[in-house]
Amino acid sequence: GARRRREAPHPDQDHRLYNLPMQENVAQLESAVDAWKDRGWPLPKVLLVAGSGLAVDVGDRLEGPVPLEEILPFEVRPVVGHAHEFELVEPVPGRPVLYLRGRIHAYQGYDANETVFVVRLARLLGAETLVMTNAAGGLNPAYEPGDLVQIEDHLNLSGMNPLRGSLPAEWGAQFPDMAGAYDPELRAGVRALGEELGVRLQSGVYASVPGPSYETPAEVRMLRSLGADLVGMSTVLEVIAAHHMGMRAACLSVVTNLAAGVTGEPLDHDEVLEAGREAARDLRRLLSALLREPALTGSASSR
Repeated sequence: GARRRREAPHPDQDHRLYNLPMQENVAQLESAVDAWKDRGWPLPKVLLVAGSGLAVDVGDRLEGPVPLEEILPFEVRPVVGHAHEFELVEPVPGRPVLYLRGRIHAYQGYDANETVFVVRLARLLGAETLVMTNAAGGLNPAYEPGDLVQIEDHLNLSGMNPLRGSLPAEWGAQFPDMAGAYDPELRAGVRALGEELGVRLQSGVYASVPGPSYETPAEVRMLRSLGADLVGMSTVLEVIAAHHMGMRAACLSVVTNLAAGVTGEPLDHDEVLEAGREAARDLRRLLSALLREPALTGSASSR
C-alpha cells in the first residue's frame, strides 16, 4: 500500500518537550513555597549551606532540625559526613537564617535544577544572601590543610549549568554577567571580620569538577595550569543560580588536603572530614560574626 506521509512536527513541539523538566521544576518550587508558608515558618533572609564535616552553631534555633526531604520533591540520598537536614536560626532578631547541614551534590545523581533547588526556594522566600562553606583540595602550594580560603572566582568544569532551558523571566537575565558572582563588598567585609577575629584567610579560585572520584595527578596539573587554587565537587552550580536570581554570595573553603600529586600521599574522605572538624572553630567564629552583620548580609539594593 501507499506509504503514509508523516506529519511535520509543530514548530514549538521540540521547544515544549525540552522545557517540560523546567516547567515541572518551577511548579515544584511554587508548591514548596506554599508549603513553607502554610507551616508558618519564618521567611529566611540568609541561606547558609555547610560542607563536609563543617556544621557549626551560629544562632538561636527557631525551627528544626528538620530532614531536608521535608522541603524537597525528590529523594534524598545519603553522603558520609552530611546530615541532610536544616534548621531555622536567628543570629540577630528579625533576620532568620535557613541553615543547611549538608548539601545536595550533582555526583549523587541529581540534575542541575535539583542541585540548586534549595537556593531557588530560599530566594523565592525572600533570602537576599547565600553563604556557603565547602571542603576542598588545595592546588596552591602556599595552602596547608586546615587553611580557610575565601573564593574569589570559579571555574565551572562540572559539565552542568542550572540556567539551561527557558527559565522564568522574573528570575533573572538569560545571560547573566558572572563577574561579581562572589560579591566583592561582601568578600571585603568577611576579610575585615577575619582580621578583627585573628582568623587567617587566604583567597583563591575554585574549580568545580563532577566527582565523586578524586582528581588524578594529571588532572591536578591541568587545573593548576588553568589558574585554579582549589578543587571540589560542589558550590559553583548554587552560586550561579543565586547570582542569576539576584542574591549576593560568599563562600569559605576549608583546605582539607593537598590534591593528588602535590604531596604523593593517597587521598581519603576521612581525612577530609577530620580537617573540617579541626577548622570548624575558626569557621564558627567567622560565620557567627558575619551573620550578626545585617549590613553585610543584606541585599545590595537594601544598603
